Amino acid sequence: QVQLVESGGGLVQAGGSLRLSCAASGLTFSNYAMGWFRQVPGKEREFVTGIWWDDSTLYADSVKGRFTVSRDSAKNTVYLQLNSLKSEDTAVYYCAAGSGGVHLRHLVNYWGKGTLVTVSS
Repeated sequence: QVQLVESGGGLVQAGGSLRLSCAASGLTFSNYAMGWFRQVPGKEREFVTGIWWDDSTLYADSVKGRFTVSRDSAKNTVYLQLNSLKSEDTAVYYCAAGSGGVHLRHLVNYWGKGTLVTVSS
């Protein structure tokens, strides 16, 4: 059974930082692109970033230069460092795994349950 378990969300002031983690189990980590999406109430879940099996990365324009994704294959964990946070970054952040990529929702095979990030202004 595949599980993606996120952690690290919380309340932070604008301009602050957080690091999210996603621990994966039940899958062959090296065969999957890993990524992060986010969602606010009333809006669609949107792509934030992805990291592929060759460590290539992709970022949404809204987070480029502020967020950094990384993966640790020894720990089957993907991380998201969030810096220079803005109030518009407030959302539930979901970890995603896709054998064909993660930059589009229909490519995602597995989702985590999400972790809430709240940025106060």
